[in-house]
Amino acid sequence: MAGHPCTWMRGGTSKGAYFLAADLPPDPAERDALLLAIMGSPDPRQIDGIGGATSLTSKVAVISASEAPDVDVDYLFLQVVVDEARVDDGQNCGNILVGVAPFAIEHGLVAADDGETTVRIRMVNSDSLVEARVQTPDRKVTYEGDTLIDGVAGGAAPVLLDFLDTAGSAAGSLLPTGNNIDEIDGLQATLIDNGMPVVILRASDLDRTGYETKPELDKDTELKARIENIRLQAGPLLNLGDVAKRTIPKMFLVAPPQQAGLICTRSFIPHDCHAAVGVFAAVSVATAAMLPDSVCDGIADVPPGARKMCGIEHPSGIFSASILLGPDGQVERAGIVRTARKLFQGTVYPAPTSQVAA
Repeated sequence: MAGHPCTWMRGGTSKGAYFLAADLPPDPAERDALLLAIMGSPDPRQIDGIGGATSLTSKVAVISASEAPDVDVDYLFLQVVVDEARVDDGQNCGNILVGVAPFAIEHGLVAADDGETTVRIRMVNSDSLVEARVQTPDRKVTYEGDTLIDGVAGGAAPVLLDFLDTAGSAAGSLLPTGNNIDEIDGLQATLIDNGMPVVILRASDLDRTGYETKPELDKDTELKARIENIRLQAGPLLNLGDVAKRTIPKMFLVAPPQQAGLICTRSFIPHDCHAAVGVFAAVSVATAAMLPDSVCDGIADVPPGARKMCGIEHPSGIFSASILLGPDGQVERAGIVRTARKLFQGTVYPAPTSQVAA
């Protein structure tokens, strides 16, 4: 079977396969079948593919020059489900997004400036825009630097992301129900989408501290069943329909911060506890913390000023997000600083398609 050009990159706290759109079949069904064969799904070990056997390491970015005005590249994110023959295009991924601009520059889609290069990216999944600033000394991408992010060992060059229009990316509006708080299954919840549709619950309302470890929460079958029941009910409220076979919305438990951050979180993606926190999910939670009478009110430690640096605490550290409030107190812009690194570039050979279950 023929091979396909592929770049394997770490973006934030995820890893994935990055492809030029021209190197994949244009038909979505053929493309998805090929990606299942490349990643090794469906198989919980992904032993016959390059997937890493977790949802955080079974991701794909498809990148092309954009025909949209004032946009450099289009980025389609695809979540390749590990143990199902399914590829989900219903959400963005902010971690994999971090590697898009370096990839685009290195593949000639964007000309590099000397020092720093700004790349305007259209996130195809939500038709929203982000500006990424990449370090390019001597007009070449560098991955070396001393910027640290929790969940990744060692430093790397910073990639600055400024989100321009992520509100309602999947749900249609920032607060799809029009409420800062809704009640689901007898619990108060905030349903919000500022780049990722999420459902936020107070950990204390579920008789949990919100400081449990990932292994503790992964073994908590009673809690996970309760959260999944709420997630299924929240899907239609978020304009997502039946989410039984989707990876959104993400579910959050929140508690007061312990490390001088904005708020402490435990997230589920959607059935297992995240080892850290997703980029867009963190932005959505930070945005919710700015809202009066959300479930975060009285829990979050909101810093003063219009520009707020917000530490989203998670099981492996703190995720830093920047929130800019307008004169009316509404969130105008959200941004983050992350890192990426190219791990390898070459040719990937998919398993025979006959081995991929229908």
